[in-house]
Amino acid sequence: MTGDGGTPVLEVEDVGLAFAGVTAIDGVSFDVRPAELFAVIGPNGAGKTSVFNVLSGVYRPQRGRVRFLGEDILSRRPHEIAAMGLARTFQNVELFHNLTVLDNLMLGRHHHFRYGALAALAWLGRARRQELAARAAVEDIIDFLELAAWRRHPVRLLPYGVQKRVELGRALAMEPRLLLLDEPVAGMNLEETEDTARYVLDIRDELGIPIVLVDHDMGLVMDLADRVLVLDFGRRVALGTPAEVQRDPKVIEAYLGGSS
Repeated sequence: MTGDGGTPVLEVEDVGLAFAGVTAIDGVSFDVRPAELFAVIGPNGAGKTSVFNVLSGVYRPQRGRVRFLGEDILSRRPHEIAAMGLARTFQNVELFHNLTVLDNLMLGRHHHFRYGALAALAWLGRARRQELAARAAVEDIIDFLELAAWRRHPVRLLPYGVQKRVELGRALAMEPRLLLLDEPVAGMNLEETEDTARYVLDIRDELGIPIVLVDHDMGLVMDLADRVLVLDFGRRVALGTPAEVQRDPKVIEAYLGGSS
């Protein structure tokens, strides 16, 4: 599935971001199509993480426009953007390590709950119905990501690769309309990387969730992505299919420092 048709889920237009006169993003534009796996790559300091931080509302650029599901999101706070259906994982594992896998995934459902403290304490009516529905959704994610063997284990006791999978599951628990994956295989061995690649493809192909992926593993990116955006010093160097990007002289120069 390549996400060729339909209205873009995400539209980024001429975004510019600078810190104390240092340019992090310089007029970058791209879109993400339904059910597309879109990758952002570039050398260290190219602006990849800054782009993610703009999309998730952590940074507010000085110029440009970002539209998610047809709505401008630059004036929204991170939790408001997340509630719209934009979920994100992080390069470093950001889980509650003393909680179980199940509890960490349930936390991903928090913005779906619509009841007060009294209803939660009594666990009646709406609170009970919503929590049971959340648990059913989380159990589906546990099956999808093959986490059943660890569901009751504290996260701190799990192998690193499984912790990263739990973080992916927590993002899925938000029922995202767009998923941002920041270095999903960083620090993994070959087997863990291959497993994660399979889950990422399943998210796109079986769940139909569009994905924006940032990673330094060029082999992974070129194998998985439908389209690739290449950044260097905050500027767009190339945008196209993996095959087009790999033979672009500007991309070769950005990575190798020369034209050949």
